[in-house]
Amino acid sequence: MLTIRFNRVGKKNKSYYRIVLQEHTIAPGGRHIEVLGSYDPHMKKAVLKADKIKEWIGKGAQVSDTAYNLFVKEGVIEGKKRVKKVPKKKVEEKIDEPKVEGSKTEEKKEEAKVEEKPEEIKAEEPKVDEKAEEVIDKK
Repeated sequence: MLTIRFNRVGKKNKSYYRIVLQEHTIAPGGRHIEVLGSYDPHMKKAVLKADKIKEWIGKGAQVSDTAYNLFVKEGVIEGKKRVKKVPKKKVEEKIDEPKVEGSKTEEKKEEAKVEEKPEEIKAEEPKVDEKAEEVIDKK
């Protein structure tokens, strides 16, 4: 399956993207079939080959979400923008979790609390050599 997506080029902290047509299994920086345009995110400037983009979409090429949103913004294709798929961070523990006595989750929490307590470390007094004390006292 062919896909139209961004291919990042440019320097560090100065990104520049080519909009390319390539097989979906190939890495975005890999070999491409055709360059369909470019996009500079710093200047917000896009140079697109609209006729080629429409031709490939008509032939069945899929468009990535970001490329699709750019095409809609630039007026190459019509439609609503797609929502970007960004995974959200997973919350580890819920605050309003109901407490049920005898449940397995409560037992696990109690075990975790027991493991979290550090063992008391006994401070050892520094050992002083008796002969060293005698030498110090003589001076």
